Amino acid sequence: MTSKSTAARPESHLGHNMKPRQLTMMALGSAIGAGLFLGSGAGVHAAGPAVLVSYLVAGTLIILVMWALGEMAAANPNSGAFSVYAERALGKTAGATVGWLWWLQLVVVIAAEALGAAGLLFTVWPVIPVWALALIFMVAFTAINLTGVRNFGEFEFWFAILKVAAIVLFLAVGAALLLGILPDVASPGLANITSDFAPAGLGGIATALFVVIFAFGGTEIVAVAAAETEDPEHSVGRAVRTVLWRILIFYIGSVFVIAAVLPVTSGGLASPFAGVLDAARIPGAGTAITLVAVVALLSALNANLYGASRMAYSLADRGEAPRFLARLSGTGVPVIAVAVSVAFGFFATVLELLFPDRILPALFQLVGSTCLVVWGTALVSQLVLRRRADRDGTRLPLRMKGFPGLTVFGLVLLALIFAVGFSAESSRVQLLSTFVLVACIAGACRLGARLAARERQPK
Repeated sequence: MTSKSTAARPESHLGHNMKPRQLTMMALGSAIGAGLFLGSGAGVHAAGPAVLVSYLVAGTLIILVMWALGEMAAANPNSGAFSVYAERALGKTAGATVGWLWWLQLVVVIAAEALGAAGLLFTVWPVIPVWALALIFMVAFTAINLTGVRNFGEFEFWFAILKVAAIVLFLAVGAALLLGILPDVASPGLANITSDFAPAGLGGIATALFVVIFAFGGTEIVAVAAAETEDPEHSVGRAVRTVLWRILIFYIGSVFVIAAVLPVTSGGLASPFAGVLDAARIPGAGTAITLVAVVALLSALNANLYGASRMAYSLADRGEAPRFLARLSGTGVPVIAVAVSVAFGFFATVLELLFPDRILPALFQLVGSTCLVVWGTALVSQLVLRRRADRDGTRLPLRMKGFPGLTVFGLVLLALIFAVGFSAESSRVQLLSTFVLVACIAGACRLGARLAARERQPK
């Protein structure tokens, strides 16, 4: 038995200036995005109040994934995160495949978030055209990412605080409305929940499950940010614990209020937070929550650009991408990786503006299920690496409780979600598209590795 810790920093030339408080708030903020502020209404519309079952299932899965990632990130803080862990557990091709898959997902989402934030802001401030607002957002957050991880972390810190404050206020107003203590406003009580809990049956719950799963996508970026955080052994654990209980409070609490106040047929589900506040007769509610949703989208844009650039840097640092992507600035920022990651976002944004509602939906059809592949890879990697560490007597700074039972339970949940997805026509096409994409990336990575090995051989 050895007491040696695995908490090493193989990428010591990256900056390590992110504060623990910034990582903790990023862990929370990354789980509170447009998927909650806007997408929760789609879940209620699909399943009715039974969407709470979908949130409990998805919430349980993401909690298990975060525990698994937290254990690996505390032991080995690396900007490649689950890509590096997959490489160590399953081989180089698996690691490179999941890294490129996640990078592609993020750069597509960057374009969608820029356009989404611009479109929302234009509805309340129709002064600057949507395309110009999207361009401004992309340029501004590229500049923030280029100035260093400390500035990125500080922006995410305040974005997260604003989102948390908005949800706390929403929960307070929702509770007052349901309890009937708002002046001159009748309480809807729990009639919407008790009268018809699952109007669309299991099919509705299954449809809502995929809406909810994608809302949780991106939470894994905390494992990427751990590489540039002070004292990752302790700060990662705090960040993971923050995600665990606050997801239950903020997500489940908010969706409960929405399902209780707004019937399945309500037009307010298009913007559910605004719909609840309108029912509570709060003046200016629609404008206020729209601005909060803009902040949520910009926060996600900022975080996803950071995550994409660090993943590209890690792939290059390991020889799985062109070496120039690993070039760093004086402040430890992978500037070319940032530029390449945002370039795809600029390109996709221009295409979407030229061909509205055609480009981004096609891209999302490919990458929409990638979070499930990433989560599954993370759970399998943790299962392998934890057994290896226990066998070798390696001390782990953070240990996932209930191992291996909870890890296996997470994989069973994931398998059930895939089974549910293949049973529905809408999600079946998306899952098949993602599997084809994974196979193509894996084949390209394998071929690239063989060509690189051939070039290294003596002539």
